[in-house]
Amino acid sequence: MRTLVITQNVTADGAIEMLGDWFDPQDQTPDQLEALRQFSAQEDALLLGRRTFEDFRGFWPEQQDDKTGITAILNQVPKFVVSSTLGDPGWRNSTVLGGGDWLEQVRALKAADGQEIGVTGSITLCHALIEAGLVDEFRLFVYPVVQGRGRRLFPDGHEVPQLELLEVRAFSNGVALVRYATKPNTETSP
Repeated sequence: MRTLVITQNVTADGAIEMLGDWFDPQDQTPDQLEALRQFSAQEDALLLGRRTFEDFRGFWPEQQDDKTGITAILNQVPKFVVSSTLGDPGWRNSTVLGGGDWLEQVRALKAADGQEIGVTGSITLCHALIEAGLVDEFRLFVYPVVQGRGRRLFPDGHEVPQLELLEVRAFSNGVALVRYATKPNTETSP
């Protein structure tokens, strides 16, 4: 059974929607890049929403001098994109999860043998996965920036009452990694 992990870059005030220039995927410090590579090595599948998938597809495969190594990783890993409108994904190792049963398709991906299914960006998809209770871990790279606006990781009104702290790590650029595992709700109904 696979673990579903959401990895997000987030501002100190909780925004994951990039409305400024506080994040550049090719401007990581060596220590942060090493952590990203270690996490990527654990992912044997990547799940993305259509918009993030199209952004990735239009950027990463075109990188000729990719010092990060991310292009090679993204080209190799099986990618699953949730979309009701995307036809041919146009990027190798990519599969479209379409139709109204995409949550069941994600559940089947989780139930399959493997390590981790990574999710990044894809705010609407992340909200749906959180609301469906399918997320096992959150990896948050907290940037020392206050944006003051923008969508957040957790949907308004949604609570995740039990998170278990797995790790806190600081990088040389001031970014902090905070990892949480979700804990099953053990309360039973009367």
